[in-house]
Amino acid sequence: MFKDRFDAGKQLAEKLIKYKGRKGTIVFGIPRGGVEIGFEISRKLKLPLEPIITKKIGFPGNEEYAIGAVGPGKEYILDDDAIKGSGISRDYINEEIESLNRLIEERYKAYKIKKLPNARNKNIILADDGIATGNTMKLSIQLLRKQKPKKIILAVPVAPKDSIKMLKSHADELICLDTPLAFFAIGQFYENFAQVSDEQVIEYLEKGKDYRKV
Repeated sequence: MFKDRFDAGKQLAEKLIKYKGRKGTIVFGIPRGGVEIGFEISRKLKLPLEPIITKKIGFPGNEEYAIGAVGPGKEYILDDDAIKGSGISRDYINEEIESLNRLIEERYKAYKIKKLPNARNKNIILADDGIATGNTMKLSIQLLRKQKPKKIILAVPVAPKDSIKMLKSHADELICLDTPLAFFAIGQFYENFAQVSDEQVIEYLEKGKDYRKV
């Protein structure tokens, strides 16, 4: 059980200590909760913090269950196993891709951050506050991989074992503090899992700007 995202971020930073102050290393957080985790890693390791915005495509009637994910530029992935036999229409999926892409564009404008900084030959620490299905994380890794980084390190406090097993083949290094057998929702592993606002995300990114030149 983590006290809050700051506590989880501190514990992750301890596992990432070899990257402290290392030139050519960037922390990416998936908004909103992942930016709070990433901020604590960034602060402890004195590394730049950037957002990468990917959003899950929710199952109709159960938005928390992801059947895919959307990223900037209408990049997306679909979970064929989750969709197969579900009766979900392609029209629903297309509408969700369009809607989520608009939301992503709005978020980047609000954060006043370019979509993806140059990560070529950089070490990337990709953080979130937890993983459920792993769709948003998988897409985030794919988008960052196009930048041709030196290495992608996935850092999360908690995730189910199946998701970690799936993501191991996509990341170069993976740090997960807890892989519980009984996993229902990320929030069950935090004493305080308050929603993070866009204003807080902007504040974290502003505070981390001193480290942004790498």
